[in-house]
Amino acid sequence: MIQNLKEVTSLNPKATKKVILWEIAHSVLIACPSGILLIIIWELFAPQPNIQKIGMVVGFMLLMLLLQLFIALRSLILNNELVYDLSSKLRIKLGNRIQRFSLGFFKKKDPGEIASIVLQDVSNFEGIFGHSFGNLTTAIFGTVALSGFLFIYDWRLTLCLLAVLPLIYPFLQAANYVVRKFGKKKIEARNQVGALFLEYLQGIRHLKSYGLTGAKHERLERAFQDLRKKSIQLEALPGPMILMSAILFEIGFLAMLALGLYYLQGQTISIPVLITFLILGYNLYGPLKIVMVDYLVLRFMNESLDRVLAILKEPTMETTENEIPRNYSIQFDQVSFGYLDTLNLKDINFSIPERSMCALVGHSGSGKTTLASLLARFWDVQTGSIKIGNVDIRQINQDKFYSFISEVFQEVYLFDDSIYNNIKIGRPGASKEEIIAAAEKAQVLDFLWDLPEGIDSLVGEGGSKLSGGQKQRISIARALLKDAPIVILDEATASLDPENEIYIQQAIQELVKSKTVLVIAHKLSTIQQADQIIVLDKGMIAEKGKHTELLQQQGIYSNMWHIQQQTGGWKMAKT
Repeated sequence: MIQNLKEVTSLNPKATKKVILWEIAHSVLIACPSGILLIIIWELFAPQPNIQKIGMVVGFMLLMLLLQLFIALRSLILNNELVYDLSSKLRIKLGNRIQRFSLGFFKKKDPGEIASIVLQDVSNFEGIFGHSFGNLTTAIFGTVALSGFLFIYDWRLTLCLLAVLPLIYPFLQAANYVVRKFGKKKIEARNQVGALFLEYLQGIRHLKSYGLTGAKHERLERAFQDLRKKSIQLEALPGPMILMSAILFEIGFLAMLALGLYYLQGQTISIPVLITFLILGYNLYGPLKIVMVDYLVLRFMNESLDRVLAILKEPTMETTENEIPRNYSIQFDQVSFGYLDTLNLKDINFSIPERSMCALVGHSGSGKTTLASLLARFWDVQTGSIKIGNVDIRQINQDKFYSFISEVFQEVYLFDDSIYNNIKIGRPGASKEEIIAAAEKAQVLDFLWDLPEGIDSLVGEGGSKLSGGQKQRISIARALLKDAPIVILDEATASLDPENEIYIQQAIQELVKSKTVLVIAHKLSTIQQADQIIVLDKGMIAEKGKHTELLQQQGIYSNMWHIQQQTGGWKMAKT
């Protein structure tokens, strides 16, 4: 756990050291009044108590309490500033790390689990410094300071009080095992609840249409019940271990009392010393009892830190190399790739000359989108290489690499912001005139007049306030504004009505001018003019050539073309 904390606090080591020093000072000052109280006790047992001396000690105690208050407030402020500074930096660091992962990471992790790590697990870390850390320092340094005072008066009784500490170790270890085991189960149950709840919300429209909201709700309810069960186990099972530790503290105090009475009877200690141990000896265990509970909380929070640090140690697709392509031609050289154990692409070899258009066609599952995703470096190839201008894309700085590529997908995601800002994502430094020009070329201005605030209208989450065609035009405007030399089009017009398709085709023509273009298309009529058409079948290149050449080969492409021609005018028939 200490190693985990070191890695996190390295985000602001100077402030961390300052907080630790203030917490130590606060812990020692908490114990000091108890030590000063010993002076008053001894003076009261003197044959003629010095009232003036007692008054001076009381005044000194008052100053100590005022100093303690000042240090406590200062420590609290610095502690909270550090906690929220570290947690915000940690979340930013996680976000920066996550965006550099391959999409394979997101196939292994549920979105709900990732959100849980960034939100809840980091919040658990806040609890370590915000609450438990102060109790821990008080238990350690406060106990040491108070033990020092008691040791001066009688080392035998002090050792008797401290002798109980090693005895609680087995109970702590047992509680630690329970927390580690059931803590992981609780986190898994919590993640399952988050994933199912997110799935329920995302699929609510489909569940309603099929009348399955109740069935899916039962599944979610079972997940909540499981989380409740795991939470109770985590809270209840370590309880007996903590109770046994508390009982041992009581036994330690009673043993000290018995030993003190024995020494008093043998006249080897005085009554003031025994009274001192009766008053302060019991206080010695106070911070330790509190930290026993906090220790278990810290162990559970450590599970959260483990998950956070696992994300920070996950390998990214970043490279220390920074090669610059000489041109924007594309080469696929013996590329093979698979998501799990099965290869989805095998021995892919082809080139796309600079400023030419290459179209990928094939049946569903043939590997078209996978190939485009590899070029966009959402994943890295398992064997072979993909090159831009004879430079392996893995040797290009990631930020520089993405400046070379614009993508327009069939499924468009818009952020819950204005149309203007969604287009501006393409190039954040663009002027208003450039953004308007891109919107005009992408046919966006044609529908702005119907919106209450024009280009400043909010699109809703994911673009929910716009139609599919409108979202697609904004996506193309974004790509036009970026003006990258390589363009990837993935089924950009597949799900549009004829009217919108005309607008989108016009916008795409503007987008691909003088660019190196890789386009995925089901509608073969849209790629007849492509410089090169690659036909994929079962993850391999089956055919390659221009439209007329492939028709003459009488193969897969020719068959797909004739089927589309025959079904172009299909209609519903009533029987």
